[in-house]
Amino acid sequence: MKLLTFAIPCYNSQDYMENCIKSLLPGGEDVEILVVDDGSKDSTADIADAYEKKYPGIVRAVHQENGGHGEAVNAGIRNATGLYFKVVDSDDWVDEEAYKKILDRLRELAGGDKTLDMFIANYVYEKEGAKHKKVMRYPSLPKERIFTWDEAKLHKGQYILMHSVIYRTKLLRECGLELPKHTFYVDNIYVYKPLPSVRTMYYMDVDFYRYYIGREDQSVNEKVMISRIDQQIKVNKIMVDEFDLWKIQNKRLRHYMFNYLEIITVISTVMLIRSGTEENLLKKRELWRYIKNRDLRLFHHLRIGIMGNTMNLPGRGGRKISVAAYKLSQKVVGFN
Repeated sequence: MKLLTFAIPCYNSQDYMENCIKSLLPGGEDVEILVVDDGSKDSTADIADAYEKKYPGIVRAVHQENGGHGEAVNAGIRNATGLYFKVVDSDDWVDEEAYKKILDRLRELAGGDKTLDMFIANYVYEKEGAKHKKVMRYPSLPKERIFTWDEAKLHKGQYILMHSVIYRTKLLRECGLELPKHTFYVDNIYVYKPLPSVRTMYYMDVDFYRYYIGREDQSVNEKVMISRIDQQIKVNKIMVDEFDLWKIQNKRLRHYMFNYLEIITVISTVMLIRSGTEENLLKKRELWRYIKNRDLRLFHHLRIGIMGNTMNLPGRGGRKISVAAYKLSQKVVGFN
């Protein structure tokens, strides 16, 4: 068994995927790198096969019909042989020094007497043209030791995203994680659904994942997000339906999951407002009506939150305040 499996979802990624793969190769025999070619029409498949041939036992090419980012992640989970699992998008990369420290620590933890479910590290926004790189840290989490949700303090504005998390592979399988096909923004489901299955965590304060922002066709580009708003709404509704959060027994876990669902709903709502179309304003009302019909307590909980309230103020003045909330969510999630 490998220590750590990386899955790299690739669709027409020929221009940047090699930088991603090369950043993972220093892991050597401890890791497996699954390059998942999601029905690409360029040279992605050939590049994946070439790296598999050059690095047998480390790089493995997985070819499939186009199913979208979520199905590529699903394929990674199905094919993984590593004790731990991480997704790295094909236009991103990892820092070598931090990478080596994480592998050393994972080896130690794998040989210990406690099972680790989730490993957390920092990620860096590699935003095109930005002079200062924004680093997302988790200063309120215990450092350099295993801890539980009872000790996890995650305030609003602190979110565990796909970039920061390494999951135990078996946990992802046992919790029944299956991401929807042909849908963007499923990384939120990827992080959210396993959370109630997580019992133990470990945080290392190193700047590991480098999250590139700058391509015009990127999914977090605002115009692209608005054009794909129906998929964001779909993900939002799946997250609403996934759990009855009131039944989550651990208070800190429940509080964090409420906050996470709130920021996702804020993003959906503000994108609908930012589009400026009557059709999307109707979709905004429909989304909140959907939440209300599914769980009235959840609806009121989200509405009385600071963000939820500003998202639903009437008229142009209300929408201006909503844009201010957008600026906050932009900082949190790193919209382009």
